[in-house]
Amino acid sequence: MSNETEIRPFHVDMPDEAIADLRRRIAAMRWPTRELVADRSQGVQLATIQELTRYWTTDYDWRACEATLNALPQFITQIDGQDVHFIHVTSRHENALPLIITHGWPGSVLELLEVVGPLTDPTVHGGAASDAFDLVLPSLPGFGFSAEPTEVGWDPGRIARAWAELMRRLGYTRYVAQGGDLGAYVCDEMGRQAPAGLLGIHLNLLKTALVGPPPAEPSEQERAALAAIATMQTSGYGYFLEQATRPQTIGYALLDSPVALAAWMLDHDTDSYCKISRAFLDGQPSGHLTRDNIVDNITLYWLTGTGASAAREYWENGQAAARAAGQAPPQVSVPVGFTVFPGEIFRAPHSWVQKAYPTLAYFHEVDRGGHFAAWEEPELFATEIRAAFRLLR
Repeated sequence: MSNETEIRPFHVDMPDEAIADLRRRIAAMRWPTRELVADRSQGVQLATIQELTRYWTTDYDWRACEATLNALPQFITQIDGQDVHFIHVTSRHENALPLIITHGWPGSVLELLEVVGPLTDPTVHGGAASDAFDLVLPSLPGFGFSAEPTEVGWDPGRIARAWAELMRRLGYTRYVAQGGDLGAYVCDEMGRQAPAGLLGIHLNLLKTALVGPPPAEPSEQERAALAAIATMQTSGYGYFLEQATRPQTIGYALLDSPVALAAWMLDHDTDSYCKISRAFLDGQPSGHLTRDNIVDNITLYWLTGTGASAAREYWENGQAAARAAGQAPPQVSVPVGFTVFPGEIFRAPHSWVQKAYPTLAYFHEVDRGGHFAAWEEPELFATEIRAAFRLLR
């Protein structure tokens, strides 16, 4: 294997000084006054972020997160000039189906760690050996331990091609793919590119651009989805617009202040924000969306210095959409599975998903979970993946 295609083992060991610097920067934070409203309509509330930073500097242990990561097989390989970090866990069960899962923003591979056991060893989690997967969890370019792109062009389509090369490099001739949030955009591109060996895809977020104009007489589900999207676009779209148009500008704050980074990452969607706030203020986590898991994720962004480079992926996505404007995308030729988690930004109606994906083979609405469903409800998340891909084995 040449140096360009070599797969190298990877181990996490952040310097003590980096962790000490993080604490110093938090301690030096100049706090704004309290918001003037009783809800989150002005942004992340002071009580929530102050309790998070108190926990971060007094009770939290990054080394525990490092140990969790280092207990898993991690690797780095160069694809298309880009160093890509990934976790690769093979199942002990025979004939396990290879599966590549792509995280989103403000997430990372950390949000997927809770599903490793249920997917690779389903018999321990109430499943059958025939439902086992070999699992590949890459970090998006510019996220976590993957290198920052040094040129423009790393949009979802290019990442999709890189993931196909990664699976080929690992020796997989047949596999499936899953994604939510930004990962859904990458997974959608994989389905349209249909690389050799890809058997099917599963998504838990629908690209609204695929839906087209709303119907003249929308159904009740469609009206609810349209209302949720309108609410998000009028009162929860700040992070999206900034990252899609001016990621460099917000990047200065994200690289200079841990508190700014934490607040920026919390201010995503109402459902996950409320769950995170309850975890810190009330000690009531939503499933595995615990204080430690939340702070692990923020700390990963801070210690790797990837706040700005991760934000740029929204810009890349927007640039790709602008280039494709007015052009019909290639059809997805592989079977598609889709799960609706009720706490997601909007609940995608079956009619929209079917329109976007004529090859839809599995559609299910579940009763719990949101944007971070793999963290909140890892067993349910794994169950949905197993069900979606069961017919493709």
